[in-house]
Amino acid sequence: MPIGVTRTYVKHVDVGVFPQVRRANQVTRCNQCAHAPCVTACPTAAMFKRTDGIVDFDKSICIGCKACMAACPYDAIFINPQDHSAEKCNFCAHRIDVGLEPACVVVCPTQAILIGDMNDQSSYVAQIINREAVNVRRPEKETLPKLFYKGAHQATLDPLAARRPEAGLFMWSEQQIDSEHVVSGNPTFSNSSAAALLSYDVAHSIPWDWRVSLYTWTKGIASGVYLVAALLVLFGFLRADSVLWLWVTPVVSGAFLGITGALLLWDLEHPSRFYMIFTRPQWKSWLVKGAFIIAGYSLVLALHFVGSLLGSKSAQTWLMIAGIPLSILTAVYTAYLFAQAKARDLWQNPLLPPHLLVQALLLGSAIFLPIAARFEGTRSSVSFIDAVPPTVVASLWVLAVASLLHVLMIWGEVSLTHPTAHARLAVWEMTHGRYKNEFWIGIVLSILGGLLPWLAILGYVSPSIGIGGAPLALIGMMLFEHAYVQAGQSVPLA
Repeated sequence: MPIGVTRTYVKHVDVGVFPQVRRANQVTRCNQCAHAPCVTACPTAAMFKRTDGIVDFDKSICIGCKACMAACPYDAIFINPQDHSAEKCNFCAHRIDVGLEPACVVVCPTQAILIGDMNDQSSYVAQIINREAVNVRRPEKETLPKLFYKGAHQATLDPLAARRPEAGLFMWSEQQIDSEHVVSGNPTFSNSSAAALLSYDVAHSIPWDWRVSLYTWTKGIASGVYLVAALLVLFGFLRADSVLWLWVTPVVSGAFLGITGALLLWDLEHPSRFYMIFTRPQWKSWLVKGAFIIAGYSLVLALHFVGSLLGSKSAQTWLMIAGIPLSILTAVYTAYLFAQAKARDLWQNPLLPPHLLVQALLLGSAIFLPIAARFEGTRSSVSFIDAVPPTVVASLWVLAVASLLHVLMIWGEVSLTHPTAHARLAVWEMTHGRYKNEFWIGIVLSILGGLLPWLAILGYVSPSIGIGGAPLALIGMMLFEHAYVQAGQSVPLA
């Protein structure tokens, strides 16, 4: 194995207060789940479950999307730094196939690790599982793990039970505290009734970095610009022969969709294998479904642009039949992709799809508004209704309302009681921890970006000042997206 990555390791937690203290140990590895979320999330079936129940991997078709890492509730998967493919403990399947036991079982001097067939009731392992007290890690995830612990302490089974050591000082090492790694242990307090201090653990990488945060922002713009423009045409606020609809909409949406695709490819460890999402798709993965949704949306934008080149002014309206649903799906499918990351409780929010739709409307109107003002023109010397074209007025309304809904949804996210300790800690990291600056600056800018359009609509400021809220809303959304995506991955899982 390359230095810096581990398929299995022993975690140490000190339980109690001196002089009444003991050290609890726990081996951590892949749990060989019956309902493995990594298998469901993998877009090419590079992670797969064998007929004997072992969850194995095929490096030759791994595209390095890290969806399996985000999905694993046990932080058991890593990217091999040498070949850039996903790896984990596969139960030494190559040894099992030739009748040998896994290497860890062979080398253990005290028989602390046992293997067996759970379906064979006469086997020693089946007898232990069925007759003695055993535990599994994170049973609430409903993965049905097949790794059982006998005599394990709750302080080791629960990744948040033990508090984080001060200054990141472990027994033999320092914890890696940077933007690419999860800091182990509970940073706020121990949620175990016994005093528990994490004394040794290994660093775990954050799967999706700033590129995924930025991708959610650019994708929101790509879907939102078309959606806002189409709705304005549909409800009569924008002419179907307007340059804003015929040319600006497909060009701006297509440009940001191209940036989105570039960010997705950049984040892959094997970008040259991206085509495998289309040639050997694993249809349970929302990464696959999202790729086909974006492909369909790209086709609509391309046909819209070609229609404008050919001088058509009606084909674009007919394309809305497919364009509006596809733009909505492009905006919200990420919520289902994040939901497949069963390890990240912050993302298991049933309101995330409508929130992403609101964000798309906000981002789309924030981009569309200044462009519409530039093409339509405004006159600040007369009344608001007379001075501002209907397209700009409607865009101001969309930006104002979407910003208000966005802030209210965030307020509900951070103020309501959270269903799990994992979700609570993720919100704490977002609002008071390592991402607090991005979060609060983003919130302030989002409030200002929505307030200025409201003041312009109500006549308290000029339309140009109201339009000035658009860049504030854009920057605020970008900062919030980064804080939200990263905070969801910043909670220890192992």
